Amino acid sequence: MTTRHSHAGTPNPLHSLIEPRALLEIAALPAGLPLLASAERGDGHPVLLLPGFLGDEGSLLALKYFLRNRGYDVQTWGLGRNLGFQTRHANALQQKIRFMHFKSGRKVSLVGWSLGGMFALYGAKAAPECVRNIITLGSPVSMGPEGSQSPPLVKAIYRLIAHPLGTHGHLAQPKARDLREQKRMPIPMSCLYSLSDGVIPPQEATIDGDPALHENIRVPGSHLGLAFNAVVLNIVADRLAQAEGDWHPYEPSGLTGRLYRLLTHKSLPL
Repeated sequence: MTTRHSHAGTPNPLHSLIEPRALLEIAALPAGLPLLASAERGDGHPVLLLPGFLGDEGSLLALKYFLRNRGYDVQTWGLGRNLGFQTRHANALQQKIRFMHFKSGRKVSLVGWSLGGMFALYGAKAAPECVRNIITLGSPVSMGPEGSQSPPLVKAIYRLIAHPLGTHGHLAQPKARDLREQKRMPIPMSCLYSLSDGVIPPQEATIDGDPALHENIRVPGSHLGLAFNAVVLNIVADRLAQAEGDWHPYEPSGLTGRLYRLLTHKSLPL
């Protein structure tokens, strides 16, 4: 059975303090181009990218252009800046997924970064017949009864901008019931998480589920750098390249696999 990470409590305070290292990860992306050039090519099916909290379409540029280069029909959500789990955005997202499915005649893959992963889950629940698979990057997909375990500063910013009750206010909405109860859909889902994520602790970024459909994949790096991380981009391409109806868990192989195992060795807190 696919199981959540056993971590408890908030992220390591040191990891939260050094989240600005994401700038170094962004700067290092060009060095990863040889790795990305060897990534799996796709079959042209539509892919919808969803930004994290306070992010907009610009935060997804690396993912967008990389996946287009790999042959996908990539779109971003087109709703401006993500200011929290708002009903109007959730409804618009559902309509966009249905339109992309209708226009292409093919199911849509959803890739959500941080809070964008929660929107991906809601969109898949609202239009399951239109969704091919779900990939989340450091997303709070498993919220326990204790509520969010993100650092106090992150929760304070969310309360200030999104909802005075924080994530509890949005998860209390009827539309978020299945997300709150952690019901897993019969749709392939890959949850990418980092042990050194300073924003979302690993137990919230991973899920319990059916190993025939659901998986948790550890990656190296910060939370704010996930969508610019060459290892992450390579794994996303691998997950999207699977034939529809023939999903299987991630198995790193070749030179990329050796690099992945080196960077995620158990002795490394990455």
